[in-house]
Amino acid sequence: MLLGLLPGITVVGSAPDGEEALRLVAEHAPDVVLMDLRMPRCDGVEATRRIRADHPATEVVVLTTYADDDSLFSALQAGARGFLTKDAGAEEIARAVADVRSGAAGLSPQVQLRLLERLSAPAGPAAQSRPEPQTGSQPRTEPAGRPALPDGLTQREAEVLALIAAGLSNAEIAGRLFVSPATVKTHINNLFAKTAVRDRAQAVAYAFKHGISDGS
Repeated sequence: MLLGLLPGITVVGSAPDGEEALRLVAEHAPDVVLMDLRMPRCDGVEATRRIRADHPATEVVVLTTYADDDSLFSALQAGARGFLTKDAGAEEIARAVADVRSGAAGLSPQVQLRLLERLSAPAGPAAQSRPEPQTGSQPRTEPAGRPALPDGLTQREAEVLALIAAGLSNAEIAGRLFVSPATVKTHINNLFAKTAVRDRAQAVAYAFKHGISDGS
């Protein structure tokens, strides 16, 4: 009912479970799906993964009462471009729908804050410790105190990824790093290819998973 009152939005279907959601997406080819996570037959994460695989032109925004980190990152890794809790107001929902249609991530301020908190949290002692090289082993090539980056990322690509996770736009990243927007776009294309992420929302989840944050 709330969605039907928002300007520029037409509701073409409503599904009680994930399987029905998949059928309706195939039938109507909507621009955006607002997805719950806990549903019978096919949960929201799996439905999101299948929608993004079979209907890549349809974006998914998760709208759920479950705001724990496991739900958040599972949904983003499945391909959701947005994540809102059900206490979001009409303006916030409309903004998230507009954001994902324009190619941006539709994350609520609370979700963005939690992502930044998790990304900036210090690693535990076990994660920080580094074993001594064994006799005859090859010397480490990375600088002391700096762990090797995953998936062949360069240091500059990791910096760009961290700034994406911090919510900066391409223009803001360019200003922060004193490079051109075209250079930033090249770095983003390269890091997306190396990490196999499809969009900025998945890039945020990847950065969290690997502990890549601004200042790390």
